[in-house]
Amino acid sequence: HVDHTLFRTRQVTRSYEALVCGSIEEDEGVINMPLMRDYENPPYMRVSTDEHQRALMGLSAEDVGKKLLERPKESLTKFAVAGKEELEGNAVSRVTLSSISGRTHQLNVHCAAFGHPIVGDKVYGINGEAAANGGLEEGTSSSKASVELQEAIASASGDKPMCVHAKTISFEHPVTGEKMSWSSNTP
Repeated sequence: HVDHTLFRTRQVTRSYEALVCGSIEEDEGVINMPLMRDYENPPYMRVSTDEHQRALMGLSAEDVGKKLLERPKESLTKFAVAGKEELEGNAVSRVTLSSISGRTHQLNVHCAAFGHPIVGDKVYGINGEAAANGGLEEGTSSSKASVELQEAIASASGDKPMCVHAKTISFEHPVTGEKMSWSSNTP
C-alpha cells in the first residue's frame, strides 16, 4: 500500500500512454493551464479563465458550495509524441503524458483544451458531458483536431473504453529512501 502522503505532496511520478485525436505537430511540450471546478457542469473540471473567475465573485459558499470557490489550481502536463497512427483512417497521435501536478481529471481536460482529446473520452471529448475544449472556445494547439475529425474518431471508437493507460509509477520508499518503480506495457 502506498502512503497517500506521497500522492498529496506530489512525490509520486506517474506517466500514461494515450491515443489522442489528430496529429500533434510538436514532438513534445508542456500544457500549462490552471484548472477549476466547473460550476456550469458539476462535478467536472475545466480550464480556469478570468471570465469564469469573475462570475464567482461575490457568491458565497452557501450559493455554490465550498468546493467551487477554491482558487484555480496550477496544473502542468508534459507530453511527448511517441508515434502517429490511424484509427479507421482517422489521424491519431500516441503520446506519453506525465502529470506534474496531479489534479482531478487533469490529463483529460488538458488534452481536450489543447485540441487533442483522448480517444474514447465520453466526458471531456467531443459532445461529452463536460464543457467542450476543456472549457475554452477552441483548442490551443496550432494542429488541433477539427470537430469533423473528432466526431469521426468518436464514431470509430464507439463504446470502446477510453484509450489511456497507466504506464509507470515511481516514488521513493518512505522508510528506506530506495527509488521504487513499476511499469506496465500498453494493452
